[in-house]
Amino acid sequence: LKEENAILRSKINKLQILSETQADKMRKLEKKLEENKIKEEKEAQDLEAMVQHVEQNLQLMTKRAVKAENSAAKLRQENALLQAELRNSKLENEALRAGQAGLAAAKQNAEVALQHLLQVTTSSRASIRQLLSGAESLQLVADLLKSIDRISEVSEDGQ
Repeated sequence: LKEENAILRSKINKLQILSETQADKMRKLEKKLEENKIKEEKEAQDLEAMVQHVEQNLQLMTKRAVKAENSAAKLRQENALLQAELRNSKLENEALRAGQAGLAAAKQNAEVALQHLLQVTTSSRASIRQLLSGAESLQLVADLLKSIDRISEVSEDGQ
């Protein structure tokens, strides 16, 4: 009976040690799980902040693109008006040449119209470059948003 009692005590001790070991493992796993939850929440917050930043940049670039488009349209109108003025000046110049009167004034009018036309052409080109730059920026943001969607899909599949 004493021998059987000693065997049972030994088994109880072994079971207590095993139970303590398993309890330690369980505490470690719970701690690791909590750390992973905190890490995941932080990553989600960081991703949300990045998405909000990208959305703000997209809105800003959209406003800039609209402004550039409006500016380009205004410059095209001004360009058309100056071209009409140039045509009128050329016609007037031809009429003056035919009559040999006021040739100097017609040349001056044509030169002024030409200068205006060159100025409008230069500013139109700059606005078109700005518009193209804005469009490239919008494309970059769109590509970034696509990448974020892919990252989100991969993260969801990985869980």
